[in-house]
Amino acid sequence: KMAAGEAVGRYRSTMSKSKDPSGLLISVIRTLSTSDDVEDRETEKGRLEEAYEKCDRDLDELIVQHYTELTTAIRTYQSITERITNSRNKIKQVKENLLSCKMLLHCKRDELRKLWIEGIEHKHVLNLLDEIENIKQVPQKLEQCMASKHYLNATDMLVSAVDSLEGPLLQVEGLSDLRLELHSKKMNMHLVLIDELHRHLYIKSTNRVGQRNKEKGRISSLVKDASPVPLKDVTNLSTPRKFLETSQFSTPGSSSMRETSLLEIKEDMELDPEENSTVFMGILIKGLAKLKKIPETVKAIQDRLEQELKQIVKRSTTQVADNGYQRGENLSQENQPR
Repeated sequence: KMAAGEAVGRYRSTMSKSKDPSGLLISVIRTLSTSDDVEDRETEKGRLEEAYEKCDRDLDELIVQHYTELTTAIRTYQSITERITNSRNKIKQVKENLLSCKMLLHCKRDELRKLWIEGIEHKHVLNLLDEIENIKQVPQKLEQCMASKHYLNATDMLVSAVDSLEGPLLQVEGLSDLRLELHSKKMNMHLVLIDELHRHLYIKSTNRVGQRNKEKGRISSLVKDASPVPLKDVTNLSTPRKFLETSQFSTPGSSSMRETSLLEIKEDMELDPEENSTVFMGILIKGLAKLKKIPETVKAIQDRLEQELKQIVKRSTTQVADNGYQRGENLSQENQPR
């Protein structure tokens, strides 16, 4: 009995000192294992049962006292649990929707890429159709430019059209006749430009000098000036050679740069192309360069040089003779034969 009393005392002291349920259980087990008497064990068991009953009563009293708070807590817990469950279900649904959207976006991306490529193809086809429509109008425009002697514009138009017909539009069978026609015109275009170049180089330039001398002779006869007509200083005349030398060897902005550079020559469609003979010859040379016919041009100039110079001498002799005869007639009418 003394041992049982000591065990109960240790149990109570353990209960008072420790709030840990595991420690309490270990203490009870230790007490029951150290007691050899069955009666002591029954007594310990009774005390435990009494303690548990007391705990149940205390718990019931606490539940009665805090019933409202407990009910509110349980309902709040249930609501939180339901929200968490709903949120998990929604998140699961969102994940499924995102996966579905991802698949659809992949499909849409492929469709958009296909439509984009088709759009580029249609745009290219439209550009080709516009180019074909413009090229069909080239013969008429070319004839107008040649008639108005805007040769640089005609050359650009012809070269561009032939390049397109023999390049991107080579497979268009409906343009075969137009391709042959424009190619033939391109092959013969340089002959027209060379003839125009010779006309300005040998005929137009000498006509200007002869016309000036004729005007001076007429003026001198009107004022009864019997002194001979002064010689024309041809060293300062602007010739194509001086034109090219100036454009090649003079630096831009220098004082010796009196002529316009050949590369900067532009054709004004509103003005008479032959108004400035030097610029017109520069335009002709530029057109021949675009046609890649400069070697043929040089050869033609060399071949026709002697013949053209003889023609210049012949025309000049005729002009001088005519002027002299006219002056003699005028003087004889004034009874001053010379």
